Amino acid sequence: MIGSFEGFSMSQQAQIAVIYGSYRDHRRGIHVANFVVDQLKTLCKPVFVDAKVFDLPMLNKMYKEFESGAAPDNMSRLSDLLKESDGFVVVTGEYNHGLPPGLKNLLDHFQKEYYFKPAGIVSYSAGSFGGVRAAIHARAVLGELGMVTISSMFPFPSIRKTFNESGTPEDPKMEERFKKFARELIWYAEALKIKRSEGTPY
Repeated sequence: MIGSFEGFSMSQQAQIAVIYGSYRDHRRGIHVANFVVDQLKTLCKPVFVDAKVFDLPMLNKMYKEFESGAAPDNMSRLSDLLKESDGFVVVTGEYNHGLPPGLKNLLDHFQKEYYFKPAGIVSYSAGSFGGVRAAIHARAVLGELGMVTISSMFPFPSIRKTFNESGTPEDPKMEERFKKFARELIWYAEALKIKRSEGTPY
């Protein structure tokens, strides 16, 4: 099955993990994460990674540092899911100009699972900048973890006004604007998937 728009066709075989990291009781960002997953369903195979659901411990040992079969089950399941993914969308709020601690903690437990795969950054905040300062921080972190971050970013400013209580975007044009971001990410995901099949530098 093929999804296409504006003359650009994409296979639905690419798996994209949407990684979201807020632990707050009243999570406004969950609307953003759900929007991203819903939009990607027509273009690829999205899987939702909610840090609060996986609830990894505060970082002591990375997954790779455990003896075979000794890692916690939730960590092993998440490692497999990330390995199977061809790219990532990282959905981040902005906490004091930085990443939410739950998101950073989840990301830091893994490394090889991310190598030579693209990542797109979606950010949000209560203010008018839409979390872009955290997005810049995320770009440095994701690059260090081995991901290739795409040039486009997708910020959501004034998050309390962006979605209604049911999670529907107030702006009907938001879906159309998301297409450019999604198209770039999936293009890289499919291109790098081919190159990984031919071998990687290390």
